[in-house]
Amino acid sequence: MSMTTANVNSSERFEEGMVVIQEAVDRAIGIAEGTDNVQGFSSEDYMRYYTTIYELSTPNPLGEYSRELYDYYKRIFEEYITSKVLPALNGKKDQDLLQEIVRRWSILKTMTYWLCRFFHYLDRYFIARRKLPSLQQTSHNTFYNLVYAETFGPVKDAVKAMINREREGEQIDQALVKSILAINAENGVGSLKQHKQNLEEAILEDTAAFYSQKASYWMQKKSYNEYMLAVNQCLTHEKNTVSPYLQAKNQKKLLEVVEQELLNAHANELERKKQVDEFPLADHKQTRSEAVLPSAQLSVYRRIWDYICWTLLTAVLHWWLDSM
Repeated sequence: MSMTTANVNSSERFEEGMVVIQEAVDRAIGIAEGTDNVQGFSSEDYMRYYTTIYELSTPNPLGEYSRELYDYYKRIFEEYITSKVLPALNGKKDQDLLQEIVRRWSILKTMTYWLCRFFHYLDRYFIARRKLPSLQQTSHNTFYNLVYAETFGPVKDAVKAMINREREGEQIDQALVKSILAINAENGVGSLKQHKQNLEEAILEDTAAFYSQKASYWMQKKSYNEYMLAVNQCLTHEKNTVSPYLQAKNQKKLLEVVEQELLNAHANELERKKQVDEFPLADHKQTRSEAVLPSAQLSVYRRIWDYICWTLLTAVLHWWLDSM
């Protein structure tokens, strides 16, 4: 067999194989989108698609097409996102945007599941030898670069708004918030750019701003006891409702942020407010203790008592946070 004939046969073999592979791709998309009548592939279909890619990938007289197949795999997701995902997201905002992103992410993961199985031989040898991103990483990175990174701003604003509405007592779609944060976690591994756009960090920053504003308002409107009751309610809400949205490493940070904004940042003001609440007539009428004790001595006792109360309160709050 001449070199020319071998090249022709190799090219024909590759083209024939690509027809079979494209069939697998179209069916995987149909299954993922729910437009295919079946839920999966038969064992015969699976072996047919896997064998086709295997034979094109292994070194043989007809040549090795591993690089072409790897690039083709990446283009599958690029073209799908460009032609279907981005148009579906166009014009959507707030919860509608979040719901569509969750839906499209679910479709992409199903596509990835099936196509990774068909292209598995690339993962085992070609990708490992070349130290390239795995098949799963490739599809996830494509979604991140083309979809998530471009929509991060409006997604971040929508999630923060939902969480703040829930803090104000409104019922929200908690499953939607959890799904978006799960996408953030899955797309946030091993990339500096992704780390800088981490949604959980944005939530922590917004939490500080939210409770800083609340603290300023409550310090003017609430008594000491009312304020401390509000603090307890806020910490309970964040622990039971908001922290489950976050990864474990950020759950304790969330409560520390709330404690900082509501308690530590206003420690001196709270001490003065407590004194005013406990002795509202101190400037006009002596209490029984004041009639017996010199004013200077009474002032010392009050400061000691206030210090003890504040120390105990802080210790209880820290114990509660550490027990999570």
